[in-house]
Amino acid sequence: MEPIKPCNTYHGKSAGTEMLKMPDGKSAFKVYFVDIVGRKQPERFVWSLCGRSTKDFLAGLTRLGIEGVGFVIAFPHITKVYRYGPNPEIVLNVRAYKTDGLAPLSLERGEGYVEFACLAEAVIGADEYRFWAEARSVEDYLKQWSGFADGPIVDHEKLRQYWG
Repeated sequence: MEPIKPCNTYHGKSAGTEMLKMPDGKSAFKVYFVDIVGRKQPERFVWSLCGRSTKDFLAGLTRLGIEGVGFVIAFPHITKVYRYGPNPEIVLNVRAYKTDGLAPLSLERGEGYVEFACLAEAVIGADEYRFWAEARSVEDYLKQWSGFADGPIVDHEKLRQYWG
């Protein structure tokens, strides 16, 4: 196992939601805005301090031309687009972008692994996947929203302490 590096604290909080309907008339994404509070440089991790509006971000996402049905989890520093399928539609696919400018971002994390999710993404993703599984139609799916509001990680260095 590669050496464990120090990491920042983590306390994800909901910063709002918005439905994004794409110009193609079919593609639709539920957008979850999430802050990470309590870190140094809050302007990098908190929507109200980052200098970008969520409205401008949504306009950029529209210009990006994402297709399909799914959800987006947008932090001020990283955005992930999750969509179902299209091949196969029971699988949730993810693509990452730098939020500022929406340039593609790799999720590679070393030793052949890729990043799955932080706590907010995992909780929202679990809810969203369950909604997808239980919905009888896309319209039914799009009506349901995760109740994620607050998710602190109590000790962000436990693996390093354990392994060290």
